[in-house]
Amino acid sequence: MKHTAPATMPIPNDSDSQPGRYSRAGFWRKVKRGARTVGALPLDAAFTLYLTLRAPETPRWCKTVIIGALGYFISFVDAIPDLTPILGYTDDLSVMLAAIATLGTHVTPEIREQAKQHVDSLLGSDADKGASQ
Repeated sequence: MKHTAPATMPIPNDSDSQPGRYSRAGFWRKVKRGARTVGALPLDAAFTLYLTLRAPETPRWCKTVIIGALGYFISFVDAIPDLTPILGYTDDLSVMLAAIATLGTHVTPEIREQAKQHVDSLLGSDADKGASQ
């Protein structure tokens, strides 16, 4: 028996603010609050996922994967707490990189470039040293 997704899948927006779940507002809070602490590589992955989520041509199944990964990124509950020195964002990064690998060709070069530009604008020119290409 083949499982099909519902005809409409709500994409979270600013009004979705349940703790531990993805929301646009939660994403931007996390990014703005911890940009320098998070670092370039996790931010690049987060922006890549965020921009892929917002792209109208992204299939529903991809959006589901992205929402799960970004939900984990903004969640207070982590396998490795974000406040742990050095290792704090490694679990978040691992989840986001796995999601990006799963999405494959749906992450376009244009999205990757836009993500890099977002990271550069937050962190300055030093960001491209750690951002993924």
